[in-house]
Amino acid sequence: MEDVLEIYHLPYNPDIPVICMDEKPIQLISDARTPIPSSPSHPERFDYEYQRNGTANAFIFTEPLRGWRKALIRERKTKQDWAEEIRSILVDGYPDVPKIILVCDNLNTHTIGALYATFPPQEALILAKRLEIHHTPKHGSWLNIAEIELSAITQQCLNRRIGQIEILKHEIDVWQHKRNGDQKSVIWQFTSEDTRVKLHQLYPQI
Repeated sequence: MEDVLEIYHLPYNPDIPVICMDEKPIQLISDARTPIPSSPSHPERFDYEYQRNGTANAFIFTEPLRGWRKALIRERKTKQDWAEEIRSILVDGYPDVPKIILVCDNLNTHTIGALYATFPPQEALILAKRLEIHHTPKHGSWLNIAEIELSAITQQCLNRRIGQIEILKHEIDVWQHKRNGDQKSVIWQFTSEDTRVKLHQLYPQI
C-alpha cells in the first residue's frame, strides 16, 4: 500500500510518467423492443425486457498528473490482450521515454510474463526494461487511480443500454476525447502517514 502511495507523491517527470491502468467487463445489452422517444407530453419510454449480446472488456490507462487517459474496448481480457495494450502504450503512446511506472492491480494477467507469452523474447525484453510495475495489494484496488476513471466512464458513458461492440467503441472514443480535452485530472492527497493513523490496524504490532 505504501509503495503505491509513495509513487503517487513523486514530482511530475515527463521522462518517467506514472500511469495507472485498470479494466472492466461490460455486458452488451440491446432493447428487446424499440423505445418510444420523448415528447413534450411524456418522457422517453422503454421496455424493461432486454437482449444480451455477449460481453466486451474496457481497458483504461491514465496519467493523472497530465490529465490524460486512453480508454479502449476489446472482445476479451486475456494476458495477450493486456500485453498488446502495454506494447501500444510504450511504443505508440510514449515512444521516447526510457521508462514508464505502471500502477495496476495484481490480476494474474498483469505481469511481465504476459509480454513473453505474447511477443518474441527479444521484443518482450525490450518492453520489460521500459516497464516498472507496482501492484496494488489484494483488496486494495481503491488505491488505483484508474478506478476513478472507470467510475467516471460508467456514470457518464455506460449508464444506458449499448448492444453492439462497434457502437460501444465509438461511444468510448467520444468520451475519452472530451475528457482529455477538458484535461480532467486527479489530485491524490492520501499519504503513507495518513494510512498509519487511519489504517493502523493493518500494520504489525511491534
